[in-house]
Amino acid sequence: MKNLLGDRLAGGRVLILDGGLATELERRGADLSDALWSARWLVDDPEQIIAVHLDYLRAGADVLITASYQASLEGFQRRGLQAEQVFSLWQLSVELALDAVAHFQREVQAVQRPLVAASIGPYGAFLADGSEYRGDYGVRCAELAAWHRPRMQVLAGTAADLLACETIPCLEEARALTQLLPEFAPMAAWLSFSCRDGERLASGEAWAEAVQLAEACPQVVAVGVNCTAPRYVEPLLEAAAARTSKPLLCYPNSGEQWDADRRCWLEGTGLTDFAEPARRWYAAGARLIGGCCRTTPADITAIARSLAGERGVV
Repeated sequence: MKNLLGDRLAGGRVLILDGGLATELERRGADLSDALWSARWLVDDPEQIIAVHLDYLRAGADVLITASYQASLEGFQRRGLQAEQVFSLWQLSVELALDAVAHFQREVQAVQRPLVAASIGPYGAFLADGSEYRGDYGVRCAELAAWHRPRMQVLAGTAADLLACETIPCLEEARALTQLLPEFAPMAAWLSFSCRDGERLASGEAWAEAVQLAEACPQVVAVGVNCTAPRYVEPLLEAAAARTSKPLLCYPNSGEQWDADRRCWLEGTGLTDFAEPARRWYAAGARLIGGCCRTTPADITAIARSLAGERGVV
């Protein structure tokens, strides 16, 4: 199995992940107020996706995550697309990231190519009811595997460097994904969970069990957390470091609180400076560090500058 992450992380170095894609598109004026969320822009305005990818690379990201998180077969079929059209959109999500990488390399004459991780979002994201943050959709492993298989098959056949199985809220879905991965060997993947606190997944199940699942799967080349409040990241990493030999990753959200009545984020309730927390996350074992919802290119710049020495950047 080709493990580019392992090669890049040699010697204790860190890789910087990108930040929020959908929320950054929204910040720039995109209307994502439907069930397709960021995946809608694969149809509506793919050039905007390239623009966001490019800004994250310019901010210091070493790894881009594709716009396929919410791009489910059923979600697009509800919009009248045929299966083959959806497969093409999945492929497009990778092509857009690769286009941004090629543009960036020409722009800065980069010697080392940034990596592309093809996003595999959770079943709950397709439901568009917030259940990816609860893990309570009550679907068994075999059904989850059948649901994930088509997208994983298409994305594993692209030029993406690995799969990003992300925002996984429960053990049942993690089992489905780790059981599916051997069908697409030698494709590597990372497994990233959403957690409700410093000890439990969004579902309430034990974080330690999730780490053990990842540790047992040879194709999982990194494990960690994303779209989790920053205040929980350090204890989660410390607990994971005691249970796995795999590299750890973290790309938390901004930690902001959502006002459901006014349908807006409450200013001043989230993390405003990622530099110092990034140092602590590195010290706790994280070797892939970035941001998720409500983080911006400026946040990725702060992380990249804070960890410049660990990246081998002067």
